[in-house]
Amino acid sequence: MKWQNYIVVNPRICHGKACIKGTRIMIAVILDNLANGMTPEDLIKEYPSLNSKSIQAAMKYAAEIVRERVIPLSALGFVG
Repeated sequence: MKWQNYIVVNPRICHGKACIKGTRIMIAVILDNLANGMTPEDLIKEYPSLNSKSIQAAMKYAAEIVRERVIPLSALGFVG
């Protein structure tokens, strides 16, 4: 699966934040909810325009971003 088939960035939609195509559901919203314990099934109930493939695309998009960009933990206030 190519995440590019499911995600769009358009400056006229959600201030240019990455969203699921055809929706205004930002990738950050999907990831935040998953990180806070929602299951993909919960997300689909909450956002009926999502499906399992769009949620998987959001996770693949995030994985690609972290492979390309590293934010030092110290920049986030963590000392290690």
